[in-house]
Amino acid sequence: MKHFLFSCLFLVFTSLYSQQVNVVDFEKIQADLKFEDQTKISGSVAVKFKILEAVDSVYLDAIHMDFTNLELRTSNNMLLQGSDYRVEADKLIVFYDFAENENYILNFKYVAQPKKALYFIDDQIWSQGQGKYTSNWLPSIDDMNEKIEFDLSITYDADYSVLANGKLVETKAESPNQITWHYDMEKPMSSYLVALAIGKYDKKTETSSSGIPLEYYYYPQDSTKVEPTYRYSKLMFDFLENEIGVPYPWEIYRQVPVKDFLYSGMENTSLTIFSDALVVDSIAFNDQNYVNVNAHELAHQWFGDLVTATSGEHHWLQEGFATYYALLAEREVFGEDYFYWQLYEHAQQLLKQENAGESTSLLNPKSSSLTFYQKGSWALHVLRERVGDAAFREAVKNYLEKHKFQNVETSDFIIEIEKASGQDLSEFVKIWIEDSVLPQDDMVKSLNKSAFIREFLDVSCQTYPSKCGDYLVSDISDRAKIKILLQEGYDVKLEDFNNGIKVRQAIAQKLTTIPLEFRSAYESLLKDKSYLTIETALYNLWVNFPMDRAKYLQQTSSIYGFSDYNVKLLWLVLHLNTIEYQPDKKQAVFEELRTYTDPKYSFEVRMNAFNYLKLINGFDDISIKNLMQAKKHHNWRFQQFAKRLHEELEKKNNDDRK
Repeated sequence: MKHFLFSCLFLVFTSLYSQQVNVVDFEKIQADLKFEDQTKISGSVAVKFKILEAVDSVYLDAIHMDFTNLELRTSNNMLLQGSDYRVEADKLIVFYDFAENENYILNFKYVAQPKKALYFIDDQIWSQGQGKYTSNWLPSIDDMNEKIEFDLSITYDADYSVLANGKLVETKAESPNQITWHYDMEKPMSSYLVALAIGKYDKKTETSSSGIPLEYYYYPQDSTKVEPTYRYSKLMFDFLENEIGVPYPWEIYRQVPVKDFLYSGMENTSLTIFSDALVVDSIAFNDQNYVNVNAHELAHQWFGDLVTATSGEHHWLQEGFATYYALLAEREVFGEDYFYWQLYEHAQQLLKQENAGESTSLLNPKSSSLTFYQKGSWALHVLRERVGDAAFREAVKNYLEKHKFQNVETSDFIIEIEKASGQDLSEFVKIWIEDSVLPQDDMVKSLNKSAFIREFLDVSCQTYPSKCGDYLVSDISDRAKIKILLQEGYDVKLEDFNNGIKVRQAIAQKLTTIPLEFRSAYESLLKDKSYLTIETALYNLWVNFPMDRAKYLQQTSSIYGFSDYNVKLLWLVLHLNTIEYQPDKKQAVFEELRTYTDPKYSFEVRMNAFNYLKLINGFDDISIKNLMQAKKHHNWRFQQFAKRLHEELEKKNNDDRK
């Protein structure tokens, strides 16, 4: 009987949890937040909600929180008697005879020590809601079908910048050392989009053509990297507003880099948080930059934030759209050939997935990111070609305006496309959205519209051997030249060095054995505006010409490379293996290499340093201690790397003892 009773209660509460969005409308959450130390957050919260159907309880998602000062009030602030509360491991439940069409206010104070979703990294604090749940640090509603206006006020050290969603309406000095930052979101959003970022930043501000403030945050020491990092931001913002046809839906747009972020970027409403690994100088920009992530997260402000998928089944409405519109923005910046090259590369990735037997439907909530992003983008590209630009743009505009601040399903978009185009798209939906099989014929047909792609596919030393010797001095594209370079049997010639940065990079990578007559030309690669080229060229020159190792090291001694210090770390290892170069500094050089495994550095730098220590068998007690710390790192990719590396070292040590 007890088991039966428990089962009934479980079913009742499960039903309540899954259906609450239909009986309660949470309208606003106002939270005054403070940090007690570098592990805890506390707050005073007011939750305003309306009852749509009479119910005897409501709940908030709240994971491992302590609550005090709980009280239920009417909309005119009258205290209600007879309410009761229960705190569970992941919820706060309020019991009361809630009346239909009545408004209520729930007030409380809470303390949380979040294990995820809010991260305390050195002198930074930042959040990541999607996939981690904001309810780990702020009582809220995890169901993304519940859209709420979140207005946060945060009290923190006056020397720091404090960023959250929405418009900053006031900063108020609480003491000589403390400031409260008051933010007003004004519009509703899903809780996974709630954001908080605290750190020491400077900022640069631009204004979009439509009058939206664009704020670009950066570390004070990175002032020379602001332009290359945020390059094309305003251009892409203006382009997307015009292309989408719906004004940017929020009051302001901020972007801020943080250390050891979980992903490349996250499209929190009005506040994109992105990895500081994407903060680049003008040289790094040529190989890897923030442009695509920038455009992708910006596109999400419409597709994901303004309209949000009802469930994982329709996740492609967010990621497919953001990927597609990012490509359109990049086409505006880099041109038509770049656009088609990206489509081609996406097609190759999808084909590889298909050949591995891993293709899935866009409507499969367990599909890969490749399906949601690249296949979703391809579907929109093909759809636009089918219905035409005018109908496509009209449908997107109507779709966004009709469902703004609401949740959507795939059919909501298809209805608007069919209405605008006058076409029956049931066949398209079946082939591109419902089926798992990749529509390769459609993709090839589309790619063949590009002369750039046709040329790339056509060039071949095997097919046209008589042309092979002249390809790299012809006017074919750099992509086509790189294809020729990488073909088996092609021999690099001196005149091939007279090409652009990407072709020269391919030469550096291919020519691992450097003929003596190529030495001077190959040495010129060390001066290219590419950290990938410099890294490759330094290593190959060091291997091929041992008598000049000291010269190459001296020439590159001040270069760090990307944010992961790719050139500097290689330089340190080559230094240690060049006996004649600065022999009195070997210990200092080793210690510098070891230092980069320390937690004060980004996980990308640490990962590279650990790999090089493994290569030279250089692990000691200090670096092992840092590796053990890395095994508990919040970034899953780095954590798994550290665990695998530690297992390898343990195995090697055991084998050596045998």
